Amino acid sequence: MEIIDSHCHASPNWFEPVETVLDEMHRNGVSKTLLVQWSGEYDNSYLLECKRRFPRRFSVIVNVNTGQADALEQAEKLVEQGAEGLRLRPATRSPGRNPLAIWHKAAELGVPVSLLGSLAEFGAAEFDNLVKELPNLKIVIEHLGHMSGDGREKTAPPHEPVKKVLELAKHPNVYIKVHGLGEFATRSTVVQKPSPFSTVPALIEMTIDAFGPMRVMWGSDFPPVAGREGYRNALRLPMDTVSFKSYDDKEWVFGRTASTLWRFE
Repeated sequence: MEIIDSHCHASPNWFEPVETVLDEMHRNGVSKTLLVQWSGEYDNSYLLECKRRFPRRFSVIVNVNTGQADALEQAEKLVEQGAEGLRLRPATRSPGRNPLAIWHKAAELGVPVSLLGSLAEFGAAEFDNLVKELPNLKIVIEHLGHMSGDGREKTAPPHEPVKKVLELAKHPNVYIKVHGLGEFATRSTVVQKPSPFSTVPALIEMTIDAFGPMRVMWGSDFPPVAGREGYRNALRLPMDTVSFKSYDDKEWVFGRTASTLWRFE
């Protein structure tokens, strides 16, 4: 199985440099990684440099300052330089006559949009309407759409906000990322082997049932995951404990889905 990490951050100024990401990849058998620009950083030169320095190992998702008048030109230039997607929020809007200009630009450029947002934002009717307007744009929901609420509460149907996120699966252009169990599971007071979690809601299984494995992808969320269960556990625990219907389904979630969206050239 080729393992592709669909969600890592790297920076010399915040989190960790790319060499640390490469070390985690090497030690855990991960062949390729999507580098996702962290919130509030609009200088994408470091991530694009990482892609050039380590060919076929990385693809890059960039931030664009959508409040600037030349945001569309920025997006086009970044894609020309090697970016393979934009990172937005569900409520991101462009100034001027077309509030969805940056979204339409991504569709025109043929790159996915990766979305950081809250449970309420992803479950809002406004977001559902936005997706309907952009049927040719690949939209990737990060962090399970924050279906775990505050990150630790136990959530499962018929919890209405969770149902609204899962219902986004009706749109064939919507994908979703799953991360380590530590984003939503309850850690034991005393960590036990083989799992440090006492309660694990079936959010990943529910997500795969709703979206299908071909629209679900794993991402480590490194380095923030180092403050939870750590990179290796974020990979191995869902790989070993989630109930997949087939080995083929597992292959899609841990690599093949990501490979359909990003080229890793």
